Amino acid sequence: MSKLIRNVFIAGISSLLCHICVADTIKIGVAGPFSGPYASFGDQLWRGATQAAADINEKGGINGNKIELINADDACEPKQAVAVANRLVNKDNVAAVIGHFCSSSTIPASNVYADAQIVMITPASTNPALTERGFNTIFRTCGRDDQQGVIAAQFISDSLKAKNIAIIHDKDTYGKGLADATKKTLEKLGAKIVLYEGLTRGEKDFNALVSRIKQLNADAVYFGGLHPEAGPLLRQLREQGYQGPFISGDGIASEDFVTSAGGANIVKNVYMTFGSDPRNIPDAQKVVKELESKHIEPEGYTLYSYAALQSIADAMRETHSQDGKKMADWLHQHKVPTVMGEREWDEKGDLKNAPYIIYKWDTDGKYTPVK
Repeated sequence: MSKLIRNVFIAGISSLLCHICVADTIKIGVAGPFSGPYASFGDQLWRGATQAAADINEKGGINGNKIELINADDACEPKQAVAVANRLVNKDNVAAVIGHFCSSSTIPASNVYADAQIVMITPASTNPALTERGFNTIFRTCGRDDQQGVIAAQFISDSLKAKNIAIIHDKDTYGKGLADATKKTLEKLGAKIVLYEGLTRGEKDFNALVSRIKQLNADAVYFGGLHPEAGPLLRQLREQGYQGPFISGDGIASEDFVTSAGGANIVKNVYMTFGSDPRNIPDAQKVVKELESKHIEPEGYTLYSYAALQSIADAMRETHSQDGKKMADWLHQHKVPTVMGEREWDEKGDLKNAPYIIYKWDTDGKYTPVK
């Protein structure tokens, strides 16, 4: 009998230790497009979060608990985004989520996280509607389309002196929202919109559209959308002899844009709006060097994702809790030091300071700020 009791006792202790071991791991979801044409942006989110998790874990984790990242591929498809959000909440039991990328995916997925009172911080979704619905647990580490649309329009009007503008968008929540914001400001500035047209995501033949742009004598072309469509559109414009300026938003902030356009020589006279490059911020230099030592270029949203995990970790650390409401309340009330500098959110979950600037792509296939 004593041997039986001993075995039961040992089994019970082992079970308890395993339970403690599992409890010591904090699961955080990273949701975005890890397959399909927009996978390069998902890679940016994953690389930033992975480096942040490694750095935080190396310093002891969050209150002694190590971070475990859960990869959730939504392929930038709204229905799939909702499905992976439900999986993260109900099966993976994540404590917080970094993501998603496409606004059209982030908005419906955020309903799931809000209902479950789980903090979600998107490094990339810029559509204003995301934070206009009164959800306390939804945040961004990026700006909004209505901010970058103003900057783009002012640059087109004041710096490029363009008067007749063709505006193209991809009919998606992000692309159309950004195009609309730019169009609204351009019209206020007295510009003439000679063409406002939507194309279909996944489409590759834009020659008929390009012919119309040329016939209308557009001084500049503005595109709201992502690089898989922006690249071919630009290439076909150049092939048909249009050499005017091509302007877009942060949806082309990837070197894959150059590839999709057909090479660095094609992206001459291309501009885009994006936040101040975090690679140049003093607070980011250590992380930039760490990533570059692994042959990872921290372009686009890589450091935005790193900052999102830093913010989540600080909220957990300071509240001594993984409770979404407590974390969200703390984030709304405190500034967080990140690789992108100090971040601070308003009552909606938007950054109080998220300045956009203009970048120009060069014939080396790199983007640098316009001075």
